[in-house]
Order: sequence, then structure tokens, then C-alpha cells
Amino acid sequence: MLKAIVRISLNNRLLVMLATVALIVYGMVAATRLSIDVLPDLNKPTVTILIEAPGLAPEEVEVLVTYPIETVMNGAAGVERVRSVSGIGLSVVYVEFEWGTDIRFNRQMVQERLNQTAERLPEGITPFMAPISSIMGEIMLVGVTSETLTPMEVRTLADWTIRPTLQAIPGVAQVTVMGGELKQYQVLADPEKLRIFELTIADLREAVEESNENSGGGFIVGENEEFVVRNLGRVRTVDDLANALVVSRISQGTAVPVRVRDVARVVEAGSPIKRGEGSMNGRPAVIMAISKQPHADTRELTAQIEETIEQLRTTLPAGVVINSELFRQSQFIGNAIENVIEALRDGAILVVIVLALFLLNVRTTVITLMAIPLSLLTTAIVFMILGESINTMTLGGIAVAIGELVDDAIVGVENVYRRLRENQNATSPRPVLAVVFDATSEVRGPIVIGTTIVLLVFIPLFALPGLAGRLFQPLAIAYIVSILASMVVSLTVTPVMAFYLLPRMKRMEHTKDSFILLWCKSLALRCYNLTLPRPRIVLIICAVLVVAAGIRVATMGSEFLPSFNEGTATVNVLANPGISLIESDRLGTRAEELILSIPEVKSTGRRTGRAEQDEHAEGVHYSEIDVDFWTHEETRRPKEHITYTGRQAPSALRPRQVVLAEIREKLAELPGVSSNVGQPISHRIDHLESGVRAAI
Repeated sequence: MLKAIVRISLNNRLLVMLATVALIVYGMVAATRLSIDVLPDLNKPTVTILIEAPGLAPEEVEVLVTYPIETVMNGAAGVERVRSVSGIGLSVVYVEFEWGTDIRFNRQMVQERLNQTAERLPEGITPFMAPISSIMGEIMLVGVTSETLTPMEVRTLADWTIRPTLQAIPGVAQVTVMGGELKQYQVLADPEKLRIFELTIADLREAVEESNENSGGGFIVGENEEFVVRNLGRVRTVDDLANALVVSRISQGTAVPVRVRDVARVVEAGSPIKRGEGSMNGRPAVIMAISKQPHADTRELTAQIEETIEQLRTTLPAGVVINSELFRQSQFIGNAIENVIEALRDGAILVVIVLALFLLNVRTTVITLMAIPLSLLTTAIVFMILGESINTMTLGGIAVAIGELVDDAIVGVENVYRRLRENQNATSPRPVLAVVFDATSEVRGPIVIGTTIVLLVFIPLFALPGLAGRLFQPLAIAYIVSILASMVVSLTVTPVMAFYLLPRMKRMEHTKDSFILLWCKSLALRCYNLTLPRPRIVLIICAVLVVAAGIRVATMGSEFLPSFNEGTATVNVLANPGISLIESDRLGTRAEELILSIPEVKSTGRRTGRAEQDEHAEGVHYSEIDVDFWTHEETRRPKEHITYTGRQAPSALRPRQVVLAEIREKLAELPGVSSNVGQPISHRIDHLESGVRAAI
């Protein structure tokens, strides 16, 4: 079969070259359309169920809400694990399904199971499913603050202006708002006045509910036109609610209305049950966490969000500041991808240098190097078909393979070149096409065998289970696809290019090897002379080295992933459980001030507790501070990079480990508080692996 492939390629040379050009064009289009991310999609198909249970303690939430839902979810088709968190007034249930299952089908199944629990839950409690996202999908933190508006006005602006605008961007799954004061119209009943009018709290509640409704009244048909009848009862102001009718009393034959204002006081205030607070650079602020939908391009989506925020800035009231740089996952993605691409570039340059020095022939070098772009572009096309993204793992697989992409081609080119040289010096030269075909056919067996052996090394990666498999399988796919593509190129494109370029050389005089190859052969010959007469000693030394290496591997430390330099840090500050939100907010502010005293820190954004309908159910004793650092580019022009707080980039930066050590040292000054300094993506990977955000 391989011989037939070579024959067909040489007999249809023009078609092969046209297909090569088409592959290059389509591969470049595919490469530009691939989404870019830092890591593959590591999140299991998970459906998150949120249940708000105002007023209930964690024990009641666990017994009355969480347990019935967990019970009905266990045993559903495809469910592998059910986790839950029960807090004050909140229950979060995570239903994890098998890898590869359709998340939409999973959500349908969960909804059907939720319908079975409706009668078992307390009255007024309705579970709902969070949007499709993942913990790795939190791509941005945006801070909103103002010196002129009240915290309630800032929160209202975030809830009703900024959040709907960001939520409308294609690719955004969820925008969670935390901090400020959630605006409410509160009806504060007066028990004495209720007694005088012989009313109960239930009567007042029913009246308030019924007063806030619009209804239709049909339409009136005139002689030539008709009019729609509307009953506008929706509350717009505090006075509208205060003037709502509770009941009518008959006094001396006259109906006397009793209004809400007669038995209660109506005020505009913030939520009395507050479980979270936000801060930016040590000052109260509203923090908005933006999560993306699965398979959305993080960098492209971040650019769209930034463009939308720039448009919003011109429409917001004076004095409102939006900081969209508290945390950006795209910044780390850009740095990581650039580093890997730089490694790929350097590897390709080294391959070119080595080939040029060893071959000392421009045409053979060009033919051999064609295997690299063709293999990489083929890999991009396969990625697009499989729905894979460009990330550090897929690029890592290509980086590992790039030095081997020319192996098959160089074997074929060298043999064709040698046979053409022999044919040129022969008394009766054969046709060039026949020589190229025979020379390529001679080495097709070693090419396939060698490629197969190399690929077998990566096959076990597909057997890795769970999170490790999801992480490393894209690396194996990238490596295997690129190596297979290089083998196909060596059997099709390489002989065709050799037919067009090599016979047309003026003279094929390179009968001697290059000086580097001569030196390598001389060194190899000395090694053979030293080792071949002493086989037992060589085998004993090899056995000792293998045993020593095995012992060393067994005693080495291990971790799931190496430490990333994400450019940002995540600081978790935990006070003693039972602390009030006000005191926890004060400790969080103090922690921010200590962190901001470090010159390398650009800004901080803090979230204490949890937001409304937030799946990350943390207690009020928990604060998460996202720390952004100055970059080397910003330090080169420090006066051009000044934050709105007046912080200016320093002229020089200390090593990141020194800065993180100073953060730990300063946070140690807080009494009764434990802290953990890490990085955003690393923390999220820990959460995916263990179910909790912890270093271990």
C-alpha cells in the first residue's frame, strides 16, 4: 500500500503540488480560526443547582433543602458524583456527569429530577440551574466605584446598566455582582397601628403583593377605532407603595381607606440580609465576575468586553470609575502562548541550522524543511475538526514533535539524493522518475517502523483517567497528528519535490560528508571501538544506571502541574467562622492596605463572602483578594502607567518570589487570620481536582 501511495504521488505530481498549496491555504485559515486558551477544557460536564433559602441556618438548609435534592440526583443516568455546600440561606448542589456526555441533555435530566422534589421543599423555595460555565471560565473581574454616588446608586448602576450590557455579549455565560447596597423598598410595619386597625402582618403582606401588578382590561371599540385598557399598578416610587390600599373600613356609612402608610413606614434602603462585600484598592466597590461560555475564545471575548466597557464609560455619570484590569485571564494566556510560540520558533531555527550544517545543500534542506509547515498546518485542520483549541498543552505537543517532523523527510531526501548521484555517474542512466520511486520505496519501511515506535510512546496518555487525561490527551493528539502528517508528507510531497528540484542541479558533487558529519562519524567510531569489545561491562553499567534512575524517580517529589507565573496572585484571607460581615470586611480592607504597600502591586480587588445567587458559596469569614502586579513593559515608562488611585509603576521590579514572600510576611501581622497566597488559575485547578479551593 505504501508503495502504491508513492507511485500515485509521482504519477500525479501536479495534482500533489496543487493539493499542497490548498493544504497551506486552508491550514492557515483554520489556524486563525482556532480558539486560544491557556489549558484544555478541564471541567467535567457539571450542572450547578442554586437554592436560595432566606432565613434558614446551615443545618436547616442541609436537612430541608440540600438532602432532598441530593437524594433525587443520586442514581441518575451518567451521574458520577454529587457534591453540595449548605450555608446560611443558600444551598449549592453540583451534579457531575461522565466525560463526553452532552451538557444540554444532562441539564434536561436534572430539570426532570428537580420537578420531583418540588413538593418536598419548604414553601417559597424554588431551585434553579446556574448558566452553563465552569470554574475555569471566570475570565475577568471588573471593579466599579465612585466618589460622587452612594454605594446603593453604584450597585443599582451595576445591576441595571452595566450587567445587562455585558450579559448581552455573545460568549458571556454569567455576570455575578457583589458589593454595594442592593436597593429595596422596605415596608416597616408598626404593630400598634396594625392592632388599632385590626390587621395582621399577613394582611399587609398580601396588600403589598397585590398593589405591585399591572393588568389588562381588554379594549374599547369606538366608532372608527379601538382603545386598549391598561391598569397600571406597578410601583415606581416609595409614595406609590405607601399609598397602596390595604383595606376599606365602613365608618358612619362611608368607606374609609386604610393605606400602607397608615400602618407602616415605607423606606428605600439596602438589603438587610447581606452576605457579601466588595472592595477595590482598599475602598468600597462593586466587583463584577464575568464567566464565559464553554468553547468561547477567551482573548477574543475579553477584547469584546473591553470594547463594550469603553463605550459604557462615556454614558455613565461623572465620577464613576470602571477598572477592568483587576484580573484578566487573557493576559496570562497571551504570555503563556507567546512563551510556547517563542520555544517553537527557536526550535524551528535550530532545526534549520542543524540541517544546513549537516546537509550543506540548499535544495535538500528546503525539501526537508517543507515537512514542518505542512505538518503543523495539517494539525491545525485536525484541531478545527475535533473542536480542540490552541493552548499550552497542544502547543507543547507540537514543540516536542518539531524536532522530529523532519526525520522521515530527511531519510527519504538523503536516499533519493544518493541514488540520483549514483544514477548520474552510471554508464546507462535510468529515468529520473524511476530512480526517485525506487529510492523512496527503499526507505518507506524504516520510515513507517520508526514513526510507529515513536508514536507508541504517547499512546498510554489516552488511558489516563479523569482530570489528568483531559489535560494531557490534547498534547498527545497534537504530537501524534503532527508526526503522522510528517510521515504522509515524506511519502507524497517529499518525492515529488525531490523529482522537481534535485535532478535539475548543475552538478551533484557532494560525494563527501560535511565536516560536522565527518567529526560525528569519527567520534562514533571511537565509541564503537571502545564498547563493542567489552559488551558485559557496557551492559552492567547500563543496568546500574537504570536501577539508580528508578530509585531516584521513586524518591522524587511530585505535583500535578508545575508552578505558573500568571502575572497575578490570589490571596485567601480566612477569619474565624462566626465573625460578622462588618468585621470581616474591616480585616479584608486592612489586608488590602498591607498588600498595596508593596511597590510591585498595581491594584487589588476583594470579594468577601458571596454574592446573591453566587455558586461559590463562601462564608462571610472568607475573603478572596485578586492582586495585579506591574509588568516590565510598564516599568520602562512608569509615568505613562498610573492607576486612577495615583499608583505609579516602579522603575524596577523585584523577583516574583520575593514579592510573594513579602505579601505573606505582611499578612502575618493580622491577628487571628490565616492566609494563603496562590495564583488564580492554579487555585481553580485545585478546585477542579479536589472540589475545594485549597493548596493541597
